[in-house]
Amino acid sequence: MWNLAIFKPSKRSEVDPFIAMDVMSAANRKEAEGTRVLHMELGQPGMPVPDKVRLAAEEVLASGKLGYTEARGMLALRQAIVAHYETQYGVTVPESRVMVTTGSSAGFNLAFLAGFDPGDRVVLTAPGYPAYRNILKALGLVPVEIAVGADTRWALTPAHLDAARADGPIKGVLVASPANPTGTMMTPEALEALACYCEEEGVWIISDEIYHGLSYGLPEETALKYSQKAIIVNSFSKYYCMTGWRIGWMILPEELVRPAERIGQSLYISAPQLSQVAAMAAFDARDGLEAIKQVYAENRRVLLDGLAAAGFDEVLPVDGAFYAYVGVRKFTNDSLDYCRRMLEETGIAATPGADFDPVHGAGYIRFSFAGPTQDVQDAMERLKGWSGCS
Repeated sequence: MWNLAIFKPSKRSEVDPFIAMDVMSAANRKEAEGTRVLHMELGQPGMPVPDKVRLAAEEVLASGKLGYTEARGMLALRQAIVAHYETQYGVTVPESRVMVTTGSSAGFNLAFLAGFDPGDRVVLTAPGYPAYRNILKALGLVPVEIAVGADTRWALTPAHLDAARADGPIKGVLVASPANPTGTMMTPEALEALACYCEEEGVWIISDEIYHGLSYGLPEETALKYSQKAIIVNSFSKYYCMTGWRIGWMILPEELVRPAERIGQSLYISAPQLSQVAAMAAFDARDGLEAIKQVYAENRRVLLDGLAAAGFDEVLPVDGAFYAYVGVRKFTNDSLDYCRRMLEETGIAATPGADFDPVHGAGYIRFSFAGPTQDVQDAMERLKGWSGCS
């Protein structure tokens, strides 16, 4: 007889579900029943990769020569990333500090493992991307979520960190600009102030820059411009439309290069060579990618106009990415149930704010406008006549 009490999951596995993925599963079930679902739950580009990317992948596939690469990635790709920082930001990055990763998700794992020990406290914004806190918890780290608001334009500040340190040492801070779920960006001045504070105080700052390239007016800056101790995480998933290729990169401070490389060797060996070759081609496909960005810009306009027409009068600044974080407190105090009813009654899939903010998220939902413009238009038409918005 087995002692079933012995066979149980670890405590580190007791993280919250990623609700956006659960919404996608529910939406897929509804589609399987024959309903046309308008997918606005995931931050997944609705456009195919540019032809240059596809052709580069086809060529290497035809060769039949695919294998491991260095744990830090192919030298040619690392050099292309260096050139990108020179061209895009005017920042010189030594190739030795570049690490190619299996998407930004692997980048966050490596950053957390290389930079922190179990029990270390890491500051996050609320609202924020739920996988940050879930990964931290799974690794035995302590996420410290700080509510941000209109007074700081939804950005973390040195004052926030000073307040958090009253409860214990802070070893790291993670910021994203443009942010998920809000699409709101930090001004260059706000990013500079935070990066300089962290360098002076010996706090690792991790800058999630995966939505760079997708801004609608405000300037983008990399935290690397302000601190060489910043840990930069980026990805080919969003601007480059390569979510399923699982390819990203990091720029690491010198102290963390070899630690991250050692950990990566054992966890992942290397990012897929096929994806690395395709990623190199993505840097030469900017014309096509800028055309796709214009689709997002039009989607943004349609969404914001449609939300206003449907009675949603609380929308955080949509500076970049392809999200709108929308207040629904005038309609409900339960965004989870609200999104469930919206899917059932209108066929619109959106993500409840509880995914991004366990404390205040019940009053918000997130719409993604990364799909086809027609889908966004149709969704706004459906919302106008829905009783949940009245």
